[in-house]
Amino acid sequence: MLRMKVLLDLQYLNVATTGIKTYMMELAHAAIAYPHPEIEWIFSHDPKSQSADQTFKGPQSKIQRLNYHLDYFRWKEFQLPDMVKKYQPDVLICPDFVSPVASLSCRRLTVIHDAFFWQMPQNYPKWWRTYFLNLIKKGLKENTTLITTTEYSKTALEKHLGKKHPISVIYQAPKTMDNGLDASFLDEIGVVSHPYFLHIGTFDKRKNIPLLVHAFHQFLHKTKTDYKLVLAGGAGQSVQMNDYPVVEKLIEELGLQGKVVQTGYVTDNRVKALYKNAFAYVFPSENEGFGIPIIEAMGMGIPVIHSDQSALMEVAGGAGLAFQTGNQQDLIEKMIILSSDNSQKNTMILEGLEQTKKFTAQKFIEGFQNVILKK
Repeated sequence: MLRMKVLLDLQYLNVATTGIKTYMMELAHAAIAYPHPEIEWIFSHDPKSQSADQTFKGPQSKIQRLNYHLDYFRWKEFQLPDMVKKYQPDVLICPDFVSPVASLSCRRLTVIHDAFFWQMPQNYPKWWRTYFLNLIKKGLKENTTLITTTEYSKTALEKHLGKKHPISVIYQAPKTMDNGLDASFLDEIGVVSHPYFLHIGTFDKRKNIPLLVHAFHQFLHKTKTDYKLVLAGGAGQSVQMNDYPVVEKLIEELGLQGKVVQTGYVTDNRVKALYKNAFAYVFPSENEGFGIPIIEAMGMGIPVIHSDQSALMEVAGGAGLAFQTGNQQDLIEKMIILSSDNSQKNTMILEGLEQTKKFTAQKFIEGFQNVILKK
């Protein structure tokens, strides 16, 4: 049987640190774990070693950032097309928004995870946003199918890109965290003997973390309980997007030192410990393309409170406790309800575990296989 050759571009793993990294790693893992007899996978890079590359990670000077952008451009516009010529794939998958401008002999599947660049221009440097959107649009050739993460993102992309290129929705799988659990970390941050609400992710403005801190402050005032709030994750991805200093100042102003714990970036075994022992996960974001922490939290057996933003409603599927986006009082009420109704909490845990069955690695890769084979 003549198999279709599929080239998966994994170059971006050398800088990816959050959601796109999870997406790319899980896609590569699923391609290996669930082979299809009609598909031969070719990886541009070894996923593990490319992800471990530290050349462009961490704080960067302007020169270093410029070097990275030049390196990325060189890869997309010269080295990747050369690889296509060498391996002659039937399909090229670019999971990081951008496909080469050059004409290629193969079909393209370009993953555009969300419409943030169009929806929230204020969150990005003007010159960089213009440059990156130009790269995205010039790579959308006639033989391109777009892949996105939710029906919400599909609708948003159609609004900004039109319907010239077909868009397929493929639900992604949560991050594989099978490397053990660091329970000692909970003692280090002082939450072993306290129930705690949890949020994991960067401090981007769209995450609405200040709203969560305000709501938590009022929750403590109203319930007179000893709960804590754990905020795990690093600063926002740019000066325009970063709410980390805002949150630090807010914690001090509200006298929440010791009640709100900021961990910074945490490794997978510590993330797992945080999920496993949390009272509940809270996701107050005003805009998401998917919302992977919902599935991660539900899969770990903890209930989820989330905003009623469309993508989060789609992913949670009714198994979470939704509050009106941006409504602090509604969030407080949902936190109080969950803390006082053990029966509802247990029901949400069971419904959450059931909901996660829609987001397995096998279903993730089968979605790609169906698009590749045009089923």
